Amino acid sequence: MSIEKRGPVAPKDPTAKRPGFYIMRDKNINGAPQEDGRGICFIYESDGRLQSSAKLVGNVEDEQILKLMETVQGLRSLVHSIGVSVKASDGREPVRFAFQMYGKTDPYVSGTTLSMDVPSDGMEYVYELDLADWSGDDNVPGQIRFEFEKAGTFAEVSVIFYLRDGFQAPPQSEQNPVDFSSENYGNMIKKSLIQMGNNERLKRAMEKARSGDDVTIAFIGGSITQGAGAVPINTACYAYLTFEGFCRQMGRGTEENIHYVKAGVGGTPSELGMLRYEKDVLSDGQVTPDIVIVEFAVNDEGDETKGECYDSLVRKIYNGPGQPAVILLFAVFADDWNLEERLCKVGYSYELPMVSTRRSVVEQFYLTKDQGNVISKNQFFYDLFHPSNAGHRIMADGILHLFSLADREPSDREKDITQIKPPIGGDFEKVILIDRAVKRADITICPGDFTDTDTDLQYVERNLDTKGSPEFADNWMYRGTAGRQGTSFYMEVMARALLIIFKDSASVSVGEASVYVDGEKKLFLDPHIVGWTHCNPAIVFRQEKAKKHCVEIRIDEKDTDKDFTILGFGIVE
Repeated sequence: MSIEKRGPVAPKDPTAKRPGFYIMRDKNINGAPQEDGRGICFIYESDGRLQSSAKLVGNVEDEQILKLMETVQGLRSLVHSIGVSVKASDGREPVRFAFQMYGKTDPYVSGTTLSMDVPSDGMEYVYELDLADWSGDDNVPGQIRFEFEKAGTFAEVSVIFYLRDGFQAPPQSEQNPVDFSSENYGNMIKKSLIQMGNNERLKRAMEKARSGDDVTIAFIGGSITQGAGAVPINTACYAYLTFEGFCRQMGRGTEENIHYVKAGVGGTPSELGMLRYEKDVLSDGQVTPDIVIVEFAVNDEGDETKGECYDSLVRKIYNGPGQPAVILLFAVFADDWNLEERLCKVGYSYELPMVSTRRSVVEQFYLTKDQGNVISKNQFFYDLFHPSNAGHRIMADGILHLFSLADREPSDREKDITQIKPPIGGDFEKVILIDRAVKRADITICPGDFTDTDTDLQYVERNLDTKGSPEFADNWMYRGTAGRQGTSFYMEVMARALLIIFKDSASVSVGEASVYVDGEKKLFLDPHIVGWTHCNPAIVFRQEKAKKHCVEIRIDEKDTDKDFTILGFGIVE
């Protein structure tokens, strides 16, 4: 039951949690020895025990809810999903959670058993009841089992029932709240600092802020930077908390001379970040940042260059308008994974400040309170990928700790990174975005039947916005028509590298396409791999010297009645 530690290519934005109530909460259990060497803890739920747990642990008083829990049929109509968290003594091995329904014919054989393997790291994992293969012989909820690989394993477990639409859950009191003022918390935050780096640009921004000059602090990254998991997403996210804390440290209010830019896009790597930096952060020349925090450590599994796009983005920001201070931030997933080791090479080479949330929190996840545990995984994470409000605060406090230290240090001499060989690669530093709004005499575009504009796009909450706005609204859309072969999109361009950005979608009305360069097929574009509405960048070609090329995007013959959207291109001249 080993669990591979690797990030998804495009983690989806979080789904809002349903109302729910606990039937177990921080319950201490022990795996009783079995003949095969395993340890199993049996918790019987029949004969009114399940309802008693709902009353005592979950604060349930609603008689309708309690009545529905008497039978499997009632439970299925009440419960949408079950959240399970296990924190075991070794903290690493997975545990099998099983919820057995007793059958009518044979109570211990003919009923359904819901089961899933759960890492014993204290994080909540969710089982959706509609995904189960239910038996027609189910009678009553019977027993819950926690099955350990070794006998004698001790663990702390929680089980929560998330309810279907139409049901309301009673308030669930918070247990063991995080003490943000404790010495242990302060020590945990200190561990987030990887290196101070060269502080000249950061101190310059601080001096400007204190003197009353305009200063802009900007954030670019994935869904965590967008604010996923924070409630509300606009003011409880780590980006705004960092901005707010910076204003406090500089003795300024949030409506004065310090300005805020948040440019996070869910499920996207630095490969897309380098293409949208000018539009999403610089606002096409309207904004000049003084500090830019870059957060792609949990998104760059989808970067096909394995770090070169990240290196290029950092160089683009550092050498770009405003010559801002660049701070590298490394978030973490619930399986303790990120790409910090790969991306740290960039920070070390350019002497940039680096802050790691992973280094701050992961080690203490596996400690007891007596050993120095500050926050559990279940408290830190909203879901497997995104931090909760407490997690966002910890991320912000790590950056603010860096600010505080830099503020007390003497100023360094500025670093010129143009003379430093990119540690991973910098070929895309000067990449420029081409979309439908860009008009250039040296690029010829014949859109063919890609004449519509797609409005069903990935929406993100920028800055302090809560409603969301579309990414790549100036696009080219092919709208399929049955019975005809649509004409291709053509572009003539002088370039040494070309990227295409296309729209992913789960819709069956969206088709596939291919990219041809000078008549040769270079890339197949399948919008369904990711499975949600999402911006997907891909490299079409790269070469040492710029050459003039004819680029064609052709709809697959079987999909001429379906839609396809080109969001834009990235060109390195």
